[in-house]
Amino acid sequence: MSLLVVGLSHRSAPVSVLERASLSADAKVKLLHDTLAAEPATEAAVLATCNRIELYADVDKFHAGVAELSTLLAQHSGVALEELTPYLYVHYEDRAVHHLFSVACGLDSMVVGEGQILGQIKDALALGQELHTAGRLINDLFQQALRVGKRAHSETGIDRAGQSLVTFGLEQLAGARVPVGEWAAGKRALVIGAGSMSSLAAATLARVGVAEIVVANRTAERAERLAEILVASGTGVRASAIAMAGVAEELTRVDVVVSCTGATGLVLTDDDVLAAVSWGAAPDPAPQTPPATAGRGPQAGLTSAPAGGSPAAAGLDSADVVARLAAAAMTHGRLADAGAARTMPAAVEADGCPVGPDGRAALTGVDANSLELHGTWADQGEAAAQRQPRRSTRMHADGPTARLALLDLAMPRDIDAAVHRIPGVRLVDIESLAEASADAPMAADVDAVRAIVAEEVAAFGAAQRAAHITPTVVALRAMAAEVVAMEVARLDGRVPDLDERQRAEVTQTVRRVVDKLLHAPTVRVKQLASEPGGAGYAEALRELFDLDPQTVASVSRADAAEPLNDDDPGRAS
Repeated sequence: MSLLVVGLSHRSAPVSVLERASLSADAKVKLLHDTLAAEPATEAAVLATCNRIELYADVDKFHAGVAELSTLLAQHSGVALEELTPYLYVHYEDRAVHHLFSVACGLDSMVVGEGQILGQIKDALALGQELHTAGRLINDLFQQALRVGKRAHSETGIDRAGQSLVTFGLEQLAGARVPVGEWAAGKRALVIGAGSMSSLAAATLARVGVAEIVVANRTAERAERLAEILVASGTGVRASAIAMAGVAEELTRVDVVVSCTGATGLVLTDDDVLAAVSWGAAPDPAPQTPPATAGRGPQAGLTSAPAGGSPAAAGLDSADVVARLAAAAMTHGRLADAGAARTMPAAVEADGCPVGPDGRAALTGVDANSLELHGTWADQGEAAAQRQPRRSTRMHADGPTARLALLDLAMPRDIDAAVHRIPGVRLVDIESLAEASADAPMAADVDAVRAIVAEEVAAFGAAQRAAHITPTVVALRAMAAEVVAMEVARLDGRVPDLDERQRAEVTQTVRRVVDKLLHAPTVRVKQLASEPGGAGYAEALRELFDLDPQTVASVSRADAAEPLNDDDPGRAS
């Protein structure tokens, strides 16, 4: 095994770099084809999510492999190699296996313990199988990663160490002391996109109690299908679909927006959002006290706060802001955000949170198979159409409550980060989620998951090393069987008077002798080969018995051509 992974993630690169380095569906396909065309790689898979891009390959040369994979990532991501290199990480052989297993368990996720990564690993494997870039090693590795991830979630409480990205994002929108169920009750939500992440977001919104969900997508059929699934989910939510052209008008009527598309540019600009929150606003609204419990309508369940949360209002000019951000970057290695959510009105109220930390709980009541099939189907080539910014009038005055809550789960971002400066708008995006989750408490279950990962890495390495010697053992037994056949034929020429029963007895006796002679050494060599440093035993066996390398290679090719066990753990949420 010469497994190599080269990649970057939210842990190694700033969000701005991840946004620019994101891969489209076509770019993934081209990247895999070019990786196999490269000399060092024989098989490959690409794992690209909103917060990581990783290229896995079986290579015959480490240094050449690192150089080639790094160059290919830069070429297909559109980020210059010299700019990308400082953020790349490299893992080789057992360390690469350990990394993928940790990713599958949610240990390397932005929100520790989130399970959606399992569905993304499954998609990466499916793409490699479809394009025939995933050979025996990649198939074994990714299928085992799926099993390890499922084991971690079933045997430990890793789900309590974090939540799904969607649930976590909604909690940030609601505020640290406001129950999500209370915050969401009666609200009208707009979901932009109809892929797997958007489907999960819609199901989560339905679960936490929004009254109505409107789905917007470039392809109307996909939006309509997702709406049908939501209506049939049993949550009681009302759902409908609109075209992307209707998003601007719908923004004036909704309380919550969740966007996750494959667009390469902004789906919502600051002008779009400003126009929505300005629509129908009174010139000088009188202060109001929010109701004790959430009701219906665009202002239902929203918290109040004084206006003026901008840096200027706090007495800081742009130079002060830049200086503080630069100091934070020097200290922490990344730009700091002013909290988990970017908002002008920032007050929170109430205590408690009825939504459990298990991200999968958000999907209770939804037809999981239908949701998974829909998400997979909708993700094929889906990219939301970019809309041109349009001019609008500025707001006359700041409202007393957050008029619009925005959750941007896309990478690159769908919603202009500048909207956080608009009074009455609350924005949570990937960057602010990263800031919030960095301070999240780690559960004791994380240690248990790490132990599982270490155990599974050792088992996988042993299995791969043992499998490496199997073709040699098979070739040895084939040679022994050929020798037996030749000697039996020779005996027939020397003793032609043997009847069939006698000839069969002699043949069986010779075979038993050969099998008994070979049994102990072949079993022992498999055991030795499964241990670290045991790769040389296969070569020793070939040398000792003068085995034909072509015969061994043909056995290896036949083994790789066997039907794969398509382990389907299902799409975790």
